[in-house]
Amino acid sequence: MYPSVNDRVSLHVPTLHVAEIELPPEISRLYDLAYNLWWTWTPKARELFARFDPRSWALYRNPVQLLIHVDRPEWQEKIEDGSFIALYSRIVNAFDRYMAGGDESWCATTHPDAAGPIAYFCMEFGLHQSLALYSGGLGILAGDHLKSASDLGIPLVGVGLLYRHGYFHQSVDADGRQQHFYPDHDFPRLPVRPAAGGTGRGVYVDVPLHDRVVKARVWVAEVGRVPLLLLDTDIPQNDSADRPITSMLYTPGREMRLAQEIVLGVGGTRALAALGFRPQAWHMNEGHSALLQFERLRPLLAAGESLEEAVAELRRNSVFTTHTPVPAGNEKFDDPLARKYFAPWCAEIGLDLDAWMRLGEEDHGAAGQPFNMTALAVRTSCRINGVSKINAGVSARMWSHVLPDSLPETERMRAITNGVHGPTWLGVELRELFAGWFGERWPEVLGGAGAREAIAAQPQEPLWEAHLAQKHRLARFLRARLRDQFARHGLSPDQLRAIERMFDPEALTIGFARRFATYKRADLVFSDLPRLRKLVADAARPVQIVLAGKAHPADKAGQELIQHLVQLTRSEQLEGRIFFVEDYDMRVGRILVGGVDVWLNTPRRPLEASGTSGMKAAMNGALNLSIADGWWPEAYNGRNGWVIGPEAGTATAGDEAALDREDAQALYQLLENEVVPAYYERDEQGVPRRWVARMQEAIATVTPAFSSDRMLREYFETAYLPLLDTAD
Repeated sequence: MYPSVNDRVSLHVPTLHVAEIELPPEISRLYDLAYNLWWTWTPKARELFARFDPRSWALYRNPVQLLIHVDRPEWQEKIEDGSFIALYSRIVNAFDRYMAGGDESWCATTHPDAAGPIAYFCMEFGLHQSLALYSGGLGILAGDHLKSASDLGIPLVGVGLLYRHGYFHQSVDADGRQQHFYPDHDFPRLPVRPAAGGTGRGVYVDVPLHDRVVKARVWVAEVGRVPLLLLDTDIPQNDSADRPITSMLYTPGREMRLAQEIVLGVGGTRALAALGFRPQAWHMNEGHSALLQFERLRPLLAAGESLEEAVAELRRNSVFTTHTPVPAGNEKFDDPLARKYFAPWCAEIGLDLDAWMRLGEEDHGAAGQPFNMTALAVRTSCRINGVSKINAGVSARMWSHVLPDSLPETERMRAITNGVHGPTWLGVELRELFAGWFGERWPEVLGGAGAREAIAAQPQEPLWEAHLAQKHRLARFLRARLRDQFARHGLSPDQLRAIERMFDPEALTIGFARRFATYKRADLVFSDLPRLRKLVADAARPVQIVLAGKAHPADKAGQELIQHLVQLTRSEQLEGRIFFVEDYDMRVGRILVGGVDVWLNTPRRPLEASGTSGMKAAMNGALNLSIADGWWPEAYNGRNGWVIGPEAGTATAGDEAALDREDAQALYQLLENEVVPAYYERDEQGVPRRWVARMQEAIATVTPAFSSDRMLREYFETAYLPLLDTAD
């Protein structure tokens, strides 16, 4: 039998009664369902909560919050509703089978003797929009990592921070300017619970910060069979100046950011120990968490090992994933600030401060250089990977000077291409279609080597109909969002009623949604407005574009880009065909990738590390129209989408304006000559046969090769397992 992580360690999560209200025993298992994020990738579980209280579910989409607001008379009504109780019983039984199925999982049957757990640290986790601990792709990837680890039975425990205000919500004013507002999360109303030690008391850890000690409370989010430990400094035991350390994700203040990363790395390592976890492998997902290595050094140096010996011991079971070559993603702290915080630590454990600072050097020997967290992670890990083949090559060149040439190939930069969690991102109608075609084991069919043959053997009409149903879902969602946006801007009732005629589900629909960093070039498709106007205004073959995304509050260029594009959507040339949806989050993302026909991706090469939104779109049948960067060159085969421009154009290296012109020209030519004609080529039944064949190819090629299940199997067998095999 392969035990779960929880069987291996002393993790205690107290049973809570939501808001001190006890549910009747007939439906008391709703607590278990509400507090395990398994419901986020199980549609029937979400249907159960929606049926319990449709209005509250539509408002919150959070079962804990929903249960708080249910009135007592409604409980009795549900108990007496035979169909509700039948659904409740089916979901509870399915949940129990899932949670008890660790010994039948992939990991248990493939690697029955593998030990664990693996500690997986990340600054953000995107599990569901109701638990706003993410800003973008890094967090979404981390959330999918935990979900697939649970599905596959991999003994993993996540570690992160519990942010009081999370990441900002976005609104766009009448002039197109991005506005930021931060919610105040009430943790007892979220699907998280305080961890408890063996005595049943809450778990708190001490974190040394410069001249003081800060306490962090440990909470737990249950992600199927995987626990996620979350640290919170907003507690009465801390000084009022220290409580906001875990206030918001990616706070712009550099000293506060360093304090966050100390709490994550040092505090997270202590939280694992306090709960009885003894990790045999440590995975740093991006450099923000690299200070866990300082805490791991402490006992090694205390035992008399030299710094060189201790670092070698750290490297033996450490994994590091770098996600981007962009400077903002490679955290660094100015030398005086770093020394201010590191000096007391080093003095306490007898470590030479300069020797420690050298572990974070980006430029060997340069005086006063910033302390680079990526450099620290690279130097203290023996398994290092980028998140696509291109990204691994770029990262290897960036960091080759940090690693000695004598290292074996297995300890140099490798590629483990990102993947996405299909059950989370697949649209409802397509999921039902696949279940009808292939039965309960449809994920295994689509995830296996025979996916292409299985899909090709099915008729095209049902696939096209399911896609159109998801497209109509997108239309309803988009109109509701736009009505709320424009009402806030003061449009008249007649203008608001006209929104119901906006967005044509029959028109070719292009989606573009991601973080509005300027290198992602959201404005590339707008670079020739007369040409774009001709495309979108064609009465016989119209095109419409849906945009979404946030710019970091400190990214003024990104915010200006959003304002420019929003103003263009309201111009006479483009109004009614180009739409900007504010407050991009996981829910917006799911609806967009499920409903668009084409997913547009236009980064400036080679800055796109991987990109996962296009994977989600492809498994929903959308066709990628993308620059040859990140993951797409690994997937593209000429039949499942399009590549914009050549891998290397004729523009002089460094001439960004010339590169932009080349790529824009290639994009317009593809739209005019290939994409639009293929979409509108229909047979007598109105089905675009060539287009649907491309959809089938996209689903069959992307779903198995770019799933997070594939990614986790690869991590486990190439990065984790070799370390577990050699662990004490």
